[in-house]
Parts: sequence; structure tokens; C-alpha cells
Amino acid sequence: MVQLPEARDLAPRLATGAFILNSGLTKLRADQATAEAVHGMACVAYPFLDRIPAERFTRLLACSELAVGGALLAPFVPTRLAGLALTGFSGGLFGLYLRVPGMRQEGSLRPTQDGIPMAKDTWMLGIGLGFLGAAGRRRRAAAARYRHSVHCRRRHRGRCRY
Repeated sequence: MVQLPEARDLAPRLATGAFILNSGLTKLRADQATAEAVHGMACVAYPFLDRIPAERFTRLLACSELAVGGALLAPFVPTRLAGLALTGFSGGLFGLYLRVPGMRQEGSLRPTQDGIPMAKDTWMLGIGLGFLGAAGRRRRAAAARYRHSVHCRRRHRGRCRY
């Protein structure tokens, strides 16, 4: 049985998923100059990416964004799994923000004027972590309700006031 996302998860899943999906679709149509700019910034933060050609990197990044955005928008993907994908993706973006020179004020996490576009993406990391934590809280709450109902059946023979 497919469990649909809870109502409280719909708004952040839709907003974040649409944002990331749009970004991926835009990168799929990137020209050579855009691909080189995206790749160049990524290589500053993650030097091992130098081995991948700019066009290929940008296409892989676009496909990753399409996958993460699609997972968030697809109602049959569990929120915890979508949150895991979002946390991994946004963690990479946060690493980019932390590693690229000139994005942050010296000795601080506060962004410079150039860093604001990247710093604002940290909201995705918060949403992803929230999705991961929410699933555990829901399970614990369901277990507590079950324990309470068992206790009531035993102690009050099914006549529980709660």
C-alpha cells in the first residue's frame, strides 16, 4: 500500500520540488558558457570534478536536480526518502557555499553580497533534515498511541477516557 505524504509535508515538498525541478530543466538547456561557469564554480569547491568535462558535469547536475525535484513532487515517494535525497543534494550546495572564496564574510557564516544567492539555498538543507526527523517522530507517536490503547484495553476493559 502506498502511503501518501502527510498534509504538513505537502507545501515544503511542492515548493522545494518545483524549485529544484525548474533548476534542472534550465541546466539541461545550458549553453557552453553557462556549463563552464557552473563547472568552474563546482571545481573550486570540489577539485576532483576537474576530471569531468563541463558539459557532462552540467548535464549530470541537471539530471540529479530532476531526480531530486521529481522525488519531492511524486506523492508515492516516502517523505523520509525524499528528505534523504534533498539533504544530500543541499548538503553539496552548502559545501559549495562554504568552500568558494568570497561567498562568506571573513571568519563568519554570514554571506557577502555575492554569496546571498548561494546562502539562501540553505533552506533546502533545513527542509531535508526536517523531513528526516519528522518520520521518526511520527513513528514514535504512533507507537505511543498503540501502547496507550493496549494499556486501556487491559486496565479499563476497553473503556478508556482518553
